[in-house]
Amino acid sequence: MPQPVALFWFRRDLRLDDNAALFHALKGKMPVLPVFIFDTQILDDLSDKTDARVTFIHQAVQQLHQELAQLGSTLLVRQGAPLEVWKDLLQEFPVGAVYSNRDYEPYALNRDQSVKDLLQNAKIPFHQHKDHVIFEKDEVLKDDGTPYTVFTPYSRKWLAKLQSRKQLLPGEAEPVSFYLRSYPTLQYAANFLTTQPAPMPELPEIGFAPSQQSIPPTTVARSLIRNYAQTRDFPGRAGTSRLGIHFRFGTISIREKARHAFGLSDTYLNELIWRDFYSQILAHFPGVVGQPFKAQYARVPWRDAPEEFQRWCEGRTGYPIVDAGMRELNATGFMHNRVRMITASFLTKHLLLDWRLGEAYFAEKLLDFDLASNNGGWQWAAGCGTDAAPYFRIFNPAEQTKKFDPEHQYIRRWVPELGSVRYPPPMVDHAFARQRCLEAYKTALG
Repeated sequence: MPQPVALFWFRRDLRLDDNAALFHALKGKMPVLPVFIFDTQILDDLSDKTDARVTFIHQAVQQLHQELAQLGSTLLVRQGAPLEVWKDLLQEFPVGAVYSNRDYEPYALNRDQSVKDLLQNAKIPFHQHKDHVIFEKDEVLKDDGTPYTVFTPYSRKWLAKLQSRKQLLPGEAEPVSFYLRSYPTLQYAANFLTTQPAPMPELPEIGFAPSQQSIPPTTVARSLIRNYAQTRDFPGRAGTSRLGIHFRFGTISIREKARHAFGLSDTYLNELIWRDFYSQILAHFPGVVGQPFKAQYARVPWRDAPEEFQRWCEGRTGYPIVDAGMRELNATGFMHNRVRMITASFLTKHLLLDWRLGEAYFAEKLLDFDLASNNGGWQWAAGCGTDAAPYFRIFNPAEQTKKFDPEHQYIRRWVPELGSVRYPPPMVDHAFARQRCLEAYKTALG
């Protein structure tokens, strides 16, 4: 009888080192064969066949394929609906166990449950581990066992839990949090299945063409993190890490970056806490996908104005800071976080257009699109989410510009025609829009 193998399923964790489930797989008793699936149930929904995220994933998978070949093993790369691919894999290999890291999005949970049911019927264990977040769904709860829906007390409990267990890591002079420990995967590299390299499909074979959008590096200077609190709000400066896409697809370890931020920048660490916060909100309240967290906000009378939405999408609103942000997004797949708040507020409060329109547009365009954070951010801007900005907080784009881009460094980069006849006048007056918004929300909320 052939020797059983453990299959490790790469998803949002496209790296070999410090990979929790891969570490546990390699420490097991079976040789490990890694698998990656180009999921057609996701890819078929992407209308842009040069989507930069697909190019990025393909490059990351190619890198894994090469690294595993150098270790004398390989990466099985398949394409199709995951359940059907797994049915084929069980026919091809003597599978003794399957390992993966957990994913918390609704589609992923349903996908994993269907695969788990298949494996259970075949009496094959499916081991899943935490890797994508520091604390997952039920690890940071109120004293009564219910989930937090306000960020500040959540962050306090998060930090207290982080510091509750300390250990000395190799190479570290001071004890660090048990929860930020590293998984030295490559110490067990000899336990990968020894085999010839499997075929690696080219992008056209999965129905996509290469994108020319550039991707930020996986490393950032310590000085950027140290000065993050002072620089992060100014879009004209290179003051943010731009690591979002790497966190999204796991080409870097969240534990490693949190470890480096700890003690260096509380503000940067706070951004990682927001990431966990929105992840647990999505896990506890999956209804936020498509519906406001605060049910009464479903009564807000959003306007139906597709031409105005199109002008917002294209960066032709006549508000320079808004237009700069939208053009940056369309050109690069990135938008500075401060400007994300301004553009989202403008769509929902100035134009009184449904936050779900903006959420979907960002989901299509952002390289670092993450369902939990994107949904949380948009509901925050619209006033209808957990811990949201109150509905009467309406950003004034001119004041935001004075505070965060006073010399128009950012605006000039993306709106070079500002001040000429080619630049449109404001599509709506700020004072009028503010009053219209306040009246609409007041009426809806009674």
